[in-house]
Amino acid sequence: MSSTARDYDLVLFGATGFVGELTARHLATTQPPGARIALAGRSRERLEATRRALPEAAAGWPIEVADAADEARLGDLAAATKVLVSTVGPYAEYGLPLVAACAAAGTHYADLTGEVLFVRRVIDDFQSLAEATGAKLVTSCGFDSIPSDLGVLLLAEQAAADGAGTLTETMLRVRTLKGGLSGGTIASMRGQAVAMASSAPARQTVGDAYALSPDRAAEPPSRNRAPVRPGVAGVLHRVGAAVPIRRTDTGRWTAPFVMASHNTRIVRRSNALSGYRYGRDFRYAEVTDCGAGIGGAVKAGLLTGVLAGAAAGLSFAPTRAVLDRVAPKPGEGPSAAAQAAGRFVLDIETTTTTGARYVARVAADLDPGYSGTAVMLGQSALALAYDDLPTGGGVLTPATALGAHLIGRLRTQGFTLDVRRV
Repeated sequence: MSSTARDYDLVLFGATGFVGELTARHLATTQPPGARIALAGRSRERLEATRRALPEAAAGWPIEVADAADEARLGDLAAATKVLVSTVGPYAEYGLPLVAACAAAGTHYADLTGEVLFVRRVIDDFQSLAEATGAKLVTSCGFDSIPSDLGVLLLAEQAAADGAGTLTETMLRVRTLKGGLSGGTIASMRGQAVAMASSAPARQTVGDAYALSPDRAAEPPSRNRAPVRPGVAGVLHRVGAAVPIRRTDTGRWTAPFVMASHNTRIVRRSNALSGYRYGRDFRYAEVTDCGAGIGGAVKAGLLTGVLAGAAAGLSFAPTRAVLDRVAPKPGEGPSAAAQAAGRFVLDIETTTTTGARYVARVAADLDPGYSGTAVMLGQSALALAYDDLPTGGGVLTPATALGAHLIGRLRTQGFTLDVRRV
């Protein structure tokens, strides 16, 4: 793709939203000399206000007005840029026309989705077209699912470099997580819950551990397929299967990780897309480490109860209405001071086919859902726009599209991404 034949290197769609503005601010402070970046959204007035609030380096950025439902306008916008990045969700509701425009125009695309159903639809509808045009359609470029995806990639690369075989049982443990759950994330969870409540195929897809594989028949049978039955019994069955409390051999208690249902599927897709470089015996899960003793058990129980209650509440219209009144709305977010207190530490442990053991750590002193996600999305966009990436398009993951390029970029932004042999 020749960027000189296009007006822009990068367009940020949804720049007036909370995470969109954070991403724009990050781009303004890290853009390379001569970068051609534009802000896009529905309202010129709001876009101009956003631009005025950004650092001086963004003062000359052009503004492009476009609605997520205007297919013709989105087609023009995609054709005018090398990379189009979207923070406009829920993606199942608003995102498909933009992806279609990028796939048709051969324009690279990145987003923040944590919606399995959306990614599955993108694969089904646009994989062949993106391969033909060379468009890299890279979903899940925020806290969903970059730490998981890049952390496992580091493990596989180190094991291969050591001649230690491929990965087998692999577990991500959330050691520290301090930050808010964004309104956009909650809206995406709500939308997927509504789809599951009304559709047996949707419940099967979301419950399938290998739902995003490029070749489902080549994968193991899923032990966690969601039942097709609707109603209270179906919800309780899914919640019970998805949210166990466990005590490890070291005496520590674990509870579910709220983002595991999406992250694990992205990581498994990365393995398949890379020719199973992680291994055919690779098994992957994610949990939250709640600590040892009675305190750890209580924390695990409380966290599991909250997640189970939220899952059940989102599954039924009356309880959804209650949650809608109290949950953060899309576009809302915490103060700068609250974000500054955010941080996350994730450890990913694995054993290889030769018996070697490794631990990868992914961490940053940033709010995972806000300032941290803005950095991850911003650096993904810059990598797509300016790095010498492998050729070829399709519906890709952060690990398969950006890999070492993104790891290097995030390290320069203060992220810890390392691996050690135990």
